[in-house]
Amino acid sequence: MNAPLPLAGKVAVVTGATRGIGRAIAARLTAEGADVMATGTTADGAGPEGTRYRQVDFLDEDSTARLADALRAAPPDILINNAGLNRNAPFADIDLDDFDAIQRINLRGPMRLMQAALPGMRARGWGRIVNICSVWSKVVRPGRASYAASKFGLDGVTAAIAAEAAVDGVLVNAVSPGFIDTELTRRTVAPEQLERLLADVPAGRLGTPAEIAAFVAWLAGPENTYISGQNIAIDGGFTRV
Repeated sequence: MNAPLPLAGKVAVVTGATRGIGRAIAARLTAEGADVMATGTTADGAGPEGTRYRQVDFLDEDSTARLADALRAAPPDILINNAGLNRNAPFADIDLDDFDAIQRINLRGPMRLMQAALPGMRARGWGRIVNICSVWSKVVRPGRASYAASKFGLDGVTAAIAAEAAVDGVLVNAVSPGFIDTELTRRTVAPEQLERLLADVPAGRLGTPAEIAAFVAWLAGPENTYISGQNIAIDGGFTRV
């Protein structure tokens, strides 16, 4: 007899799930038995095989509100806030519209979804929220003020909600990926720049989306019964040297 899948019967929402880390997380949760809603920004997008797709644009208030209303009406068991935006610039040159867009997608959007999903999770006495932060929520480099502000903020919100909700069986954590081998990384980081970055990573290589997804799935699953309020880096040791 096959053992039951660990997330059988659980409903999960993964934002930003059409590519990279979010897609890997949605695929992993699906493989572990969850019924997964995968979100993306385009009408013709798609998550991994076996997921349900929903378009949402966190820069659009009505679009965000519709998803929040859906989660309030039918709260998921698991919420993974992965959708994100990053635009680097020297601090003096930051465009305020860019700054606001980053905060809306990286911080305000997750807050809206957590506010919508939490009451139902608490009423059931079980829920798991994982917010995908970044190593730039732990350390900073020049040009990353807007992104770091959003991710440090998301880390703070994670800790605050965890302090409120753990007593009701809802565990809330953040995961901070380091340099991960995604299509976006390969497209936006020149090979010589990537080589310089990896010189600062003790593991000496890029991480993989699957490595992030495996740990997120564990945090979101039934084996995690006591970890809450944490921001855990998956970065090959980068933030500890």
